[in-house]
Amino acid sequence: MTLTLVSMAIALVVAVPLALVAYRVRWLAGPIVGVTGVLYTIPSLALFAVLAPFTGIRARTVVIGLVIYALLILVRNILAGLQNVPADVREAATGMGYGRLRMLWKVELPLALPAIIAGVRVATVSTIALVTVGVIVGAGGLGTLILAGFNNNFYRAEIVTASLLTIALGVTADALLAVLGRVLTPWARRRT
Repeated sequence: MTLTLVSMAIALVVAVPLALVAYRVRWLAGPIVGVTGVLYTIPSLALFAVLAPFTGIRARTVVIGLVIYALLILVRNILAGLQNVPADVREAATGMGYGRLRMLWKVELPLALPAIIAGVRVATVSTIALVTVGVIVGAGGLGTLILAGFNNNFYRAEIVTASLLTIALGVTADALLAVLGRVLTPWARRRT
């Protein structure tokens, strides 16, 4: 969970500015989403092999990989949320004297929040699943139990236990983020 929380925090710190740049400078949207998409397609073991000479065989390598994989999901969802803010809402905010920064903070981000939370949910669950691969570079986690099961003549109890715990963590994190999304967007509840 520590690796997931750290990775998601860093991914959000990187993804939000990238998405905002892509939103404000339209011609950069394609390259930004394209680069994050290419990074997402790199297999995790190959990514660890590329990163290990620079970062060493440790948890830092896993965190960098997890951040890279979360970026595509987060950038796309934040950008989609911002792009789907109705034009008439923006016009009304401009008519009320809102500048670009105030409009972003008070109008666009709150209206994009459901899409942003959806992206955070998907990225978090995906990150929880990918953390298990971190055992390859000694990062521990539930991947250790899975690897021990493979090394112990495919001892199913260890593999199944770690898999079920990973699933339980993913479902719990998703449910908590769904509740957080409902709390942060009370207007969306009223509409449905």
